[in-house]
Amino acid sequence: MSNTSIAVPEKGQQAPEFELPSNLGGRVKLADFKGKYLVLYFYPRDNTPGCTTEAQQFRQDKGAFERLGAHIVGVSPDTVESHCKFADKYGLNFALLADTEHEVATKYGVWAEKNMYGRKTWGVQRSTFLIGPGGTIVRAWPKVKADGHAKQVLAELEKAVKG
Repeated sequence: MSNTSIAVPEKGQQAPEFELPSNLGGRVKLADFKGKYLVLYFYPRDNTPGCTTEAQQFRQDKGAFERLGAHIVGVSPDTVESHCKFADKYGLNFALLADTEHEVATKYGVWAEKNMYGRKTWGVQRSTFLIGPGGTIVRAWPKVKADGHAKQVLAELEKAVKG
């Protein structure tokens, strides 16, 4: 994929289709969640401080998400093997998808140019999408701060479920 930014899907828009290999085995696609809520979160890299914090907080709140009918899925450019090690190390209890060619990150507008210490690189911009049972975006969070984000998503999910 080329290094060009695409707009982040917004509330009310159809969520872009995806299908990627999972650390839990097999492939996961958007259609697997038809009729359910999906928390699709993109993170830069396994085993980094912010990504670990975010993943652990989603893990801690997984039961609350499930009680509201939502599934959690993380996506990064890491390999399935890397995801397996990351999930095992931190007891992560949800699917991590390997977007090694950053095709899905590009579709969701989160494959972005970053400027780190004056050096420009391309990578995943930490972002989350709450996708409704009909496959539309309920809420998008571009440029997420990892700590406390799971609670923000849970609060938005509660509002969406209660209508």
